[in-house]
Amino acid sequence: MCGIVGILSLGPKAVLPEELREMSMAIEHRGPDEDGFYLGTDVGLGMRRLSIIDLKTGRQPIANEDGTIRVVFNGEIYNYKQLRR
Repeated sequence: MCGIVGILSLGPKAVLPEELREMSMAIEHRGPDEDGFYLGTDVGLGMRRLSIIDLKTGRQPIANEDGTIRVVFNGEIYNYKQLRR
């Protein structure tokens, strides 16, 4: 089972990479195969991955085409072919 961490800063304090890394290390047992991070000024996202499927292209967090939206996701989308149309 994978693990997801995140920090949202609603004040003037920026998200620190050390805080995000610490949170991720606390759940390393949830996904020992890989980790990934996104760090913005007011948000940080992290993912611990247990690689079962999509081994080559499953790196996260992922972004949309222009990099304005980031997401971490744990699950499988079964109707992905229909959604790609």
